[in-house]
Amino acid sequence: MAAESIAMLPYTISSSITSDHRLLTRVLSVSTSSSSSPSQSLSLRKCWPPLKALVTADAPTANTTPLSVDDRVGVLLLNLGGPETLDDVQPFLFNLFADPDIIRLPRPFRFLQKPLAQFISVLRAPKSKEGYASIGGGSPLRTITDAQAEELRKSLWEKDVPAKVYVGMRYWHPFTEEAIEQIKRDGITKLVVLPLYPQFSISTSGSSLRLLESIFREDEYLINMQHTVIPSWYQREGYITAMANLIETELKRFDFPDKVMIFFSAHGVPLAYVEEAGDPYKAEMEECIDLIMEELEKRNLKNAYTLAYQSRVGPVEWLRPYTDETLIELGQKGIKRLLAVPISFVSEHIETLEEIDVEYKELALKSGIEMWGRVPALGCEPTFISDLADAVIESLPYVGAMAVSNLEARQSLVPLGSVEELLAAYDSQRRELPPPVTVWEWGWTKSAETWNGRAAMLAVVVLLVLEVTTGEGFLHQWGILPLHP
Repeated sequence: MAAESIAMLPYTISSSITSDHRLLTRVLSVSTSSSSSPSQSLSLRKCWPPLKALVTADAPTANTTPLSVDDRVGVLLLNLGGPETLDDVQPFLFNLFADPDIIRLPRPFRFLQKPLAQFISVLRAPKSKEGYASIGGGSPLRTITDAQAEELRKSLWEKDVPAKVYVGMRYWHPFTEEAIEQIKRDGITKLVVLPLYPQFSISTSGSSLRLLESIFREDEYLINMQHTVIPSWYQREGYITAMANLIETELKRFDFPDKVMIFFSAHGVPLAYVEEAGDPYKAEMEECIDLIMEELEKRNLKNAYTLAYQSRVGPVEWLRPYTDETLIELGQKGIKRLLAVPISFVSEHIETLEEIDVEYKELALKSGIEMWGRVPALGCEPTFISDLADAVIESLPYVGAMAVSNLEARQSLVPLGSVEELLAAYDSQRRELPPPVTVWEWGWTKSAETWNGRAAMLAVVVLLVLEVTTGEGFLHQWGILPLHP
């Protein structure tokens, strides 16, 4: 299992905002029902406390956005990145695991972040290289993201917004820092930051935004440059329509389309991110699927569906249900036709091309599922790209402006606004994330795997401490850590 995207802020400007100031609510839905067996349906719906709308009827519309002749508009697409060759795999993994939003060590051991990242990346590189070799020797993520950026630029120009679009990757080239340097060279005065993650998570959009915040604070040009962030956009009409279109197309490939179960597979995040830190990812994911299924129902497609989470790493508890376990359970229940939908990904990469298309497909067929299909990632799907352009245009009136003006809205997990405002509002409700293993959790657990993982983590930490303090050991011998003079 490779980790090209390790896991995915609730309100943003949406094309569906109406003038009656209706408050947004969260609807969580998980269903394994079929149209022929309504009694088997499982629906969990939860409305979160309503927050005041972030956009009012008095807000400027996209068609009346005031842009002066001196304004230079830029759009920064944020993505994870991926190794382009097999030689890139180990340094890419190092960058990934060196991020404290991906691996959080207890405060006394945070000086070990980079040595631990080096240790893990070296251990995982051979297996990861096998995965990348099976999909052509590298990740196609950069090529696809560059194509999305170009199509977005064209769409914006067609909508009379002459903007430049930049790509900033978190863990590989072109790095976010490289994109920012180009933005400065081009003299951009208004910047829209657009993470290419439909749903927000601490470990994806959050990590990229924290990096941006640190870059902005250290640069006088960036401090004075007006910007805004579209933190998540899973609820936009164009995105929902594009996903429904892809699903409908793939369903028609089956002999009995109405008998196919739609299997949404999303990238997982550690459970503590949701329960302890208030990460909105799970809620946004479930609402997103609910909206897609509502769109399909309008088309008289009432297939059974379910959601599971893939790509878990390490000994900690991740969001359940897990994709691999769910596939086995569905096979045992007699499901014969399955359509996999990579719901948290907008580009093909290692987790769709290898993990879903190879590993999970093989597991599904072994578990008794006879017909397997997979919905492609959105890529440059025209409806999707056009909707992203609309989202950018709708956000322009808020570039450099305070998007929320009342205390209640400020206390939402993620308001639309600048990087600093967004993170400040998010952090105000967030406790420091617990480390992967906390002191009071040691002891017997429900899962032997969890216990073994924690024991292994303790052993790794002890070995690293000994390596750093004594200057001797296998990490120094292998050249991972420098030898003392």
